[in-house]
Amino acid sequence: MRPPVRWQRLKDVILSTDPRRRTLVGMALLALTLMAGSAGVMLLVAHSSTSVDQTAVQWWAALSVGGLVVMTAFIRSGETARLRDPSLTIPQMVWTITSGAVAYVLAGDARGLVPSVLAMILFFGTFGLTVAEVIGIGVYALLAFASAIGVSSRFNANASGYLDTAYALMVLIVLSGCIALNLRIQRIRAKLQQQREALAQALEVNRELATRDELTGLINRRAMLDLMALEHRRSLRSGRPMLLAQLDIDHFKPINDQHGHAAGDRALQAFAGTVRASVRDTDVLARWGGEEFVLMLTDTSTDHARELLERIRQAVQALEIAHSAGSLQLTVSIGLAQHLPGDTVEHTLERADQALYHAKALGRNRVVVAPATHRPVASGTSARA
Repeated sequence: MRPPVRWQRLKDVILSTDPRRRTLVGMALLALTLMAGSAGVMLLVAHSSTSVDQTAVQWWAALSVGGLVVMTAFIRSGETARLRDPSLTIPQMVWTITSGAVAYVLAGDARGLVPSVLAMILFFGTFGLTVAEVIGIGVYALLAFASAIGVSSRFNANASGYLDTAYALMVLIVLSGCIALNLRIQRIRAKLQQQREALAQALEVNRELATRDELTGLINRRAMLDLMALEHRRSLRSGRPMLLAQLDIDHFKPINDQHGHAAGDRALQAFAGTVRASVRDTDVLARWGGEEFVLMLTDTSTDHARELLERIRQAVQALEIAHSAGSLQLTVSIGLAQHLPGDTVEHTLERADQALYHAKALGRNRVVVAPATHRPVASGTSARA
């Protein structure tokens, strides 16, 4: 059930509507509530004990709670968002530790209550501090309470040496335990962070394996289909042209048969590198399967795309791939089709494929464009037999 609108509006006013700030304000309000509760206990002690200065405790309560009120308001205003510690965790802890040390001096015979408040303060900042900050806060708390114990022993005429020693030992035990537990939690957090990073790296590797061709480093067929579908939608919205080209290395099977698959792999890598070096950053090349590749071009005309593919054909023809018996030379046949309004990506690929087969039928090593209504137009030269 959704909360009433009036209650939701009140929460928005108090916590803000920004999700990150709501969390910070909520934590600050929790600290403020705990401090207000501690102040209430101290006021109760002052009211029921003749050895406690009520006026001093009232001033202490006002200042202790008021300091956290100011910090909470500062966080709620959003001004802390620019700070390295937007939650003001360290200032709040320093303030509350100082307040606790002063409370130890003021509490008189009830000062044994203060160590439990100290533990609450230290645990409050567990998840917002680094290891160095935890140690620093612990040292500050130790010094603050050591000073409070010294002041209390010196100026409290009714103080018992054994009782003060017991309180000092209790503060030391609480501090040591809290610091040790905080450090343990920090180590667990660091381990969890390492595990999350390792998982993220593993997911990234899996994503690469799922979308990349391991041999050539190009995106694979699945990833290319996703990109073409995305570009198809963009083309429909913006009207910018999209062209698809099918590229097939000529006579590739004899390379594997005569020179081995290692030579074939080097040929595929050299071909992919040559094509990538010839196209724009915005053009996308994918290995479609075997020795067949698909190139997606955007924001260009058919004539410019044809000129680009001609340069690719010539660059591939000029390739020399070294192998044990000399060098290999490649040629490529290319079919180009413009994506037309109302067509599917699959239909455009089919038209590019038909243009590619036409290029093969004309003698290979050429670029053939597949117009929407005319016979494919060829360019280039016939490959040597």
